[in-house]
Amino acid sequence: MKLLLLGSGGREHALAWKLVQSPLVTSLVVAPGNPGIAALPRAECVVLDPTKSGPVVELARSRAIDLVVVGPEAPLVAGVGDALRSAGFDVFGPDAAGARIEGSKAFAKEIMQAAGVPTAKFEVFTEAEAAARRALEWGPVVVKADGLAAGKGVVVATSGAEAAEACRELAKIPGGKQILLEDVLTGPELSVMALCDGERWVLLAPSQDHKRVFEGDTGPNTGGMGAYAPANFLSAAQLEEIGRTVIGPTLRELARRGANFKGALYAGLMLTPSGPKVLEFNARLGDPETQVLMMQLDEDLVPLLRDCARGTLQARALKQRAGFSVGIVLAAAGYPESPRTGAEISASVPRDDQQLFHAGTKSVDGKLVTSGGRVMTACAFGSTIGAARESALALAKSVTWEGRHFRADIGAKAP
Repeated sequence: MKLLLLGSGGREHALAWKLVQSPLVTSLVVAPGNPGIAALPRAECVVLDPTKSGPVVELARSRAIDLVVVGPEAPLVAGVGDALRSAGFDVFGPDAAGARIEGSKAFAKEIMQAAGVPTAKFEVFTEAEAAARRALEWGPVVVKADGLAAGKGVVVATSGAEAAEACRELAKIPGGKQILLEDVLTGPELSVMALCDGERWVLLAPSQDHKRVFEGDTGPNTGGMGAYAPANFLSAAQLEEIGRTVIGPTLRELARRGANFKGALYAGLMLTPSGPKVLEFNARLGDPETQVLMMQLDEDLVPLLRDCARGTLQARALKQRAGFSVGIVLAAAGYPESPRTGAEISASVPRDDQQLFHAGTKSVDGKLVTSGGRVMTACAFGSTIGAARESALALAKSVTWEGRHFRADIGAKAP
């Protein structure tokens, strides 16, 4: 099979790493990719904007692609999946109607209400000042920008004054045309991701992301500073229940509205004292969770994605490695507010049980340099969570550039 993968981040490097392991894959084209992906066997990176439907369809045609895998959310929201399907290609990634579940948090809440999916009480505002006035009354509250914000559109405010200011600040970003206020929920957070064919689904191992930039879960929110899997405070029975009460009803409600959700449905959950509740939905696999999930998955990914795209998925339990995977994000100086780029990277060669997934990197005059906020994810597999953490930390420490920082406590609270 000839595959096309859209995207350039750590998630896409992890997907590409897993995809080229399949005996079914003869070639993998990645647009635009990154230097880490370019070094994989049978992989080729092509400079192309993955949100532009015309060039993406033309690339797929010129390479006689058998399956397109869409990594990030922006091409999905832009309707690239729709254009590819109209051109006759099998696509892993929902259509634009399905991707609205990530593109609009207000829409996602509407879907949850209609489907009976447990979530926090919320209100939606079209004017920042109206939201700010309500936030002052509400007190501690979660403030969210409605649209895409690269993981930075959520503020958990501890006071009404902080919430009101967050309303005004989030209204200034492109995704802030609407503002949501939600009750603050308590409990451990986790990510549950399903590979879906529009009707059926299979669940990847539950994982836990670490959003705050500094150790001890302090500092501003980020796109994610690390993750581990499996999140073993969730039992197999609880995971199955989340499939029945969250994933299934959401897919049915989307289908009822005409959405073609053949892709990854990501449920960000909190295990509250009254049971699991959905914090957010994404229409793609998570980053940095995908990096550890690909290390955990103990079977060929390609047939799963192909069957999702064709609507022929068989619901079953996936094969997982017996052990744990930990991923530590290596970030550029100044991340997340103002990451500094262009620093030369020095990296060692990972061991067999380790992987260094590229994200914000590029090659300049034969040198590897930083080109984004989240630069790499240092991942490791181990028989215990402690062994995996120790190995991932050793790998993280072996990669250096000026101003590089990371959290050394990823997975430290795992049971």
